[in-house]
Amino acid sequence: MRLICSLLLLALVFGRIQAQSTAFVFNGGLSVGFQKWDNSFDRQPLYKYHAALAVESVNNENDNGSIFAQFGYHIRGSATRFRFFFTGGGIDTYSEEFQFRNLSLILGAKQKFPLGERNKYFYYGGIRGDYTLSTNIDELAGAQVYPIYYPYIGSMRRWMVGVSLGGGLEVPFSELVGGQLTLSVHPDFTYQYNQPSISNVTNPFDPTGGSKITIPERRIRNITIELSLGLRLLRKVVYEE
Repeated sequence: MRLICSLLLLALVFGRIQAQSTAFVFNGGLSVGFQKWDNSFDRQPLYKYHAALAVESVNNENDNGSIFAQFGYHIRGSATRFRFFFTGGGIDTYSEEFQFRNLSLILGAKQKFPLGERNKYFYYGGIRGDYTLSTNIDELAGAQVYPIYYPYIGSMRRWMVGVSLGGGLEVPFSELVGGQLTLSVHPDFTYQYNQPSISNVTNPFDPTGGSKITIPERRIRNITIELSLGLRLLRKVVYEE
């Protein structure tokens, strides 16, 4: 049902866009992922990438605002990095990446302002839905001595809801071709991972295996910052009387 509703919303937006001039924007760039883990240790940024295609309405007479739909692939998550110092002066670094590879659909609106004779700067906002294609958290837990302290795939949420906010520059190269630079932030409202507390778990630090512990509740929510460089192609509709 969520997928059907998303497709219906996309169809409504796309139908309105197709009735007038349209811009197709191919975006790609760098992503910095952050996560808040409740009842856990501090998280560090995850440096990855993203790619997306946006379809945007264009007003031929007064291009000061538009509606758009964007669909893309984004790697969200966080990382843990450890640095070990040895007696002889050596340093060794070990890192873990918690990756959630998501498909993302954004429906939103953009406001534009002139910058010089031809360029424009803009800001936008929209609602967003994510679907998780795959993750590596099960691989990380399987490689550890104490996997109970790592997320497990059974508590991962496939569907997330959030917002997307950003701004940037539009630079025309010709009448139909241009470039776009965008800086955006994408916080999730819902959890990527939601695990209730688990009681009566064997204590891995007890060599006898006789004592039990309780694993506390753990919730993980994504926030991603993205820097995108885009190629903007205009499909211009001209009405003749």
